[in-house]
Amino acid sequence: MVDPGGGAVCNGTLHNQSDHCHRKNCTRNGMVKEAQQNGNSNFYKPVVESFEEAPLHVMVFTYLGYGIGTLFGYLRDFLRNWGIEKCNAAIEREEQKDFVPLYQSFENFYTRNLYMRIRDNWNRPICSAPGALFDVMERVSDDYNWTFRFTGRIIKDVINMGSYNFLGLAAKYDDSMKTVKDALETYGLGVGSTRHEMGTLDKHKELEDLVAKFLNVEAAMVFGMGFATNSMNIPALVGKGCLILSDELNHASLVLGARLSGATIRIFKHNNMQSLEKLLRDAVIYGQPRTRRAWKKILILVEGIYSMEGSIVRLPQIVALKKKYKAYLYVDEAHSIGSLGPTGRGVMEFFAMDPRDIDVFMGTFTKSFGASGGYIAGRKDLVDYLRAHSHSAAYATSMSPPIAEQIIRAMKLIMGLDGTTQGLQRVQQLAENTRYFRQRLSEMGFIIYGNEESPVVPLLLYMPAKVAFWKPWMRWVTSCM
Repeated sequence: MVDPGGGAVCNGTLHNQSDHCHRKNCTRNGMVKEAQQNGNSNFYKPVVESFEEAPLHVMVFTYLGYGIGTLFGYLRDFLRNWGIEKCNAAIEREEQKDFVPLYQSFENFYTRNLYMRIRDNWNRPICSAPGALFDVMERVSDDYNWTFRFTGRIIKDVINMGSYNFLGLAAKYDDSMKTVKDALETYGLGVGSTRHEMGTLDKHKELEDLVAKFLNVEAAMVFGMGFATNSMNIPALVGKGCLILSDELNHASLVLGARLSGATIRIFKHNNMQSLEKLLRDAVIYGQPRTRRAWKKILILVEGIYSMEGSIVRLPQIVALKKKYKAYLYVDEAHSIGSLGPTGRGVMEFFAMDPRDIDVFMGTFTKSFGASGGYIAGRKDLVDYLRAHSHSAAYATSMSPPIAEQIIRAMKLIMGLDGTTQGLQRVQQLAENTRYFRQRLSEMGFIIYGNEESPVVPLLLYMPAKVAFWKPWMRWVTSCM
């Protein structure tokens, strides 16, 4: 494995070498000034993020709503226990009444008493491509959302507010998808083997070469599942005696991968450079607990765009700290690849950074590319190491060939290799739509989170009653709360 900034991996161990990057970064009042290697003029990227606090009356009514819901939940549980109210929840069989329960009753308290009341707002089955408009299967409940039945009616042209089909490439079949159809006819749907056995196709090699070219790195490796790309590869990079510094708002796949690795995990405050630097400084000064030996490796885990907050990583500052303390940087670009930067190359391009500044690139094909799976990219030694040691490569089925072809088609479109500018136009239109949507929501008085350039736009309702009020509008609008 290799440090893209000049370090290499031998037998799974990261080794720093001299820094060949001549770029300099400095930060002042939230502005990032970068002198780039290619001699271009200094580049300024303002950090404009909003995490507006709710007004006092909203907070009061929110806590009051949850308080009342909790009280009525206890009352209803009491009535259910005494048989006064019918219990629709799953219960243990009489033969198992003396067994230790698989889960405590309170763990399901809010599912029974709050989520069930507004359950119809989630998991709504759609029956068309997830474009700007799609079709929804109508369903009704006769027992207060414990079960649903379909009426057979299709609600047409519902506004899609919850998909991460950022560039609209997860669309209905058209002539541009002929290559995907051809791949299906040539290779079939599945591979039926792992990458370590007979599961590596020429399509996988073509896709990996294209990903490396797209990211301007030496090599890349693709995997059939985005979640497993994090959870199954982080344990191959770090282990016992290593230290992981993880942003407190990292995705569950990063958290799971960190826990499975066996490395020591310490959390720093979200996008807080002072918190991260303190942990780095302490790690270097004090080393491992008890023995005080130096850490074998220090790995910083961050996301490009944080999927629940809509904020963008402070990449230049983190790279500066990473270099200062000789740590390694792993960037999850699940939401930022294809959606950030002038040509959709992610947070690295967004900040005009050198790819060698990031040790491990990770991303998924489920968002901007309208497909599934993920990738790890960086130096060739890194990728070669993961080909041999990745749990996903050893045990998981390879990516479906038609899926690989869809990603190739989408990536070529974004890169302009199809001979058109449609991909670039989609990226630019997404950026324009993002700024307009965020601006109009703010003008209308909604509380939204995140960076003004982020296509992930969290809109906060706060009060649970508002979620229930949203239900009548679900006939026309479907969203993720």
